[in-house]
Amino acid sequence: MARRAGIGMGSLYRRYPSKELLAQRMRVMGMEQLVAQARTALAEEPDPWAAFARFLRDALSAQGAGGPLLPLVGGRLPATDEIVAAAGRLRAALDDLVDGAHRAGVLRADFASADVPLLLEHLTARIPVADERATAFHLRYLDLILAGLRTSTTDGPTALQCPAPDWAELSELWNASEG
Repeated sequence: MARRAGIGMGSLYRRYPSKELLAQRMRVMGMEQLVAQARTALAEEPDPWAAFARFLRDALSAQGAGGPLLPLVGGRLPATDEIVAAAGRLRAALDDLVDGAHRAGVLRADFASADVPLLLEHLTARIPVADERATAFHLRYLDLILAGLRTSTTDGPTALQCPAPDWAELSELWNASEG
């Protein structure tokens, strides 16, 4: 977990007086990494589908075999002002990616930006193989998912069995209630 950020565990524990504060900080760092990847994809890919797919590939490739950073350190912790602000930036970046793909007509209309964090979690399950192979598996399954998310000019996508999550529901999954 700490290795991803380039900081040693001892340094992290000295900087944060409790595991909860450390986990909250790591959560913010994970969200900020995703925001940067989304903004980079949007800035460098003029095609909305290419930006959406690139973001997902970059996010999965950066996670490695250890799985997604947000669920590992997210859990149900009290949300600090910093977490709420980072979550707002993440939501805005993911909204921009998904809304652009929707406007271009290349992403199924029933896929929402709040689907993205859960999709990344599903796509980065721990696989007991070398890091490179795990990343290859994650990207393979991403390709399969992308094929199902992209609209087709010949056939419309089949209806989904469940509505998309909303951001309030994600907040309830990640944030413990105060008190």
